[in-house]
Amino acid sequence: MKLVTVTALAVLCAQGAFAADPSPIGRWRTIDNKTGEQTGLIEIVQSGDELTGRIIKIIPKPGDPTDPVCKKCEGPEKNQRIMGMMILKGFKRDGDEWDGGTILDPRSGNVYSSELRLDDGGKKLLVRGYIGISLIGRTATWIRDE
Repeated sequence: MKLVTVTALAVLCAQGAFAADPSPIGRWRTIDNKTGEQTGLIEIVQSGDELTGRIIKIIPKPGDPTDPVCKKCEGPEKNQRIMGMMILKGFKRDGDEWDGGTILDPRSGNVYSSELRLDDGGKKLLVRGYIGISLIGRTATWIRDE
């Protein structure tokens, strides 16, 4: 009887894990839109009811510095190491999206309004950055790092 109970409990726990909504929390490979090559790794975490994300790996192009700093950034990020930099801030869940946040592009130093949406069963993250309204912007696709 105990074996049946343990087995039933394991099945219920497994079903609960699969039924949970996918989340952007985790590690994401960033991809260069032009070359299709991986450019880095971002880790998204939850802090309270907000999501934030920081750069945990940089894959420099040939000739690029191996430990770059954000020369074009303003504020506290100016001249700070890009490795470890918080580039996603302030995202809150809104239905099946996370919005109200910002994304910093450390190459340009620009900060954009942004929203996040999962795709392909949680294997891809669509990261939309824009100025003003979301219709005028660009979407990057990040791939979940397994």
